[in-house]
Amino acid sequence: MSFDVHLLKKLGDTQVRATFTAPSGLTALFGPSGAGKTSILNMIAGLLTPDEGTICVDGEVVFDGSSKINVAPEHRRAGYVFQDDRLFPHKRVRENLLFGWNLSAPERRWMSLDEATEFLGIKHLLDRTPNTLSGGEAQRVAIGRALLSGPRFLLMDEPLSSLDRARRDDIMTVIERIRDELKLPILYVSHDASEVERLADTVIQID
Repeated sequence: MSFDVHLLKKLGDTQVRATFTAPSGLTALFGPSGAGKTSILNMIAGLLTPDEGTICVDGEVVFDGSSKINVAPEHRRAGYVFQDDRLFPHKRVRENLLFGWNLSAPERRWMSLDEATEFLGIKHLLDRTPNTLSGGEAQRVAIGRALLSGPRFLLMDEPLSSLDRARRDDIMTVIERIRDELKLPILYVSHDASEVERLADTVIQID
């Protein structure tokens, strides 16, 4: 799977521009805070509309400003892992995990709840509520929710930024397994050089 991105978006007094082609594997959008990396991810997800340009995922045009093509976010099939875990605080881990699974079409589901909890090592957390989880546990649940939505690729926006060093290493191991064992393409936003050096197959510099 490849990503072909050519986009322009004006946000206030600044402009976000990006032109890159990313192959399969894990591609890091690397650069300083405020460079527009999250905005680029949101435009690929369909949560933010570019002013102009094109976005192609695996040969499918999901946005083309000149042709007025703008595929709805739910049809782009992106699993999104945010900087903060964004778990539903009133739902137990099991319900959080199944939220995306219940919304996805049955034919697009490629992982079961049992498979996800086994893969991520979170089966023992199913009856817990988010407020009882550590930062690393909560991020594992957030990743599981994204995987259970049946995505064809993952978008990860600084998923380690709120974790301490030990938990960061733990979640990086999870991301490596997704990259290497599940072979799921990942676009990964970071401003941390050590993360990018360890995880990325391809690096796109965003200034």
